[in-house]
Amino acid sequence: MPRIVRDSLLSLEAYAKQRNEFRSKVIAHKKTRIVHLGEHVTLIFEDELTIRYQIQEMLRIERTYEEAGIQDELDVYNPLIPDGDNFKATMMIEYPDVAERARMLAKMKGIEDRVWMQAEGCKRIFAVADEDLPRENAEKTAAVHFLRFQVDDETRASLKYGVPLSIGVDHPVYPATQEPVGPDVRASLVGDLA
Repeated sequence: MPRIVRDSLLSLEAYAKQRNEFRSKVIAHKKTRIVHLGEHVTLIFEDELTIRYQIQEMLRIERTYEEAGIQDELDVYNPLIPDGDNFKATMMIEYPDVAERARMLAKMKGIEDRVWMQAEGCKRIFAVADEDLPRENAEKTAAVHFLRFQVDDETRASLKYGVPLSIGVDHPVYPATQEPVGPDVRASLVGDLA
């Protein structure tokens, strides 16, 4: 998959003019890239468009216009774009109550390593979590993780053929599945495969 390069980004001024329209486009696009696993875990599958939006927003918020700062954002976010043989997702663990969130994050240690996807008739593929840096400590897991699902040839061929895709988590404290994901989500994700 192509990487985002400096010359393809909008200037702060140009982005300000297009931001509302671009934001609406990304929000509509993300609807086909979100998977809810139970009430408290959400996967947002990233791609070039979602990451481009994130970079533009970070540059806007931080008012970054210098080349070094722009390159820093590109270096941080480009690895979150799928490579053509994988899916990449941001996993969020969400509990509105702060005390409950702290208690559950302590109980859910290791959940990031128990998230899986499976094309019908193929083996489960477990996510590789947090390749950039560890997000879990001795007391708890983090509320946000970055996941990569490395897709084998059999799964890729099956998904392109049209078989259903299921996604889940088999952590003992928080088992949840979406079997299968909706057709719009499935189609959007299959588009990430070369």
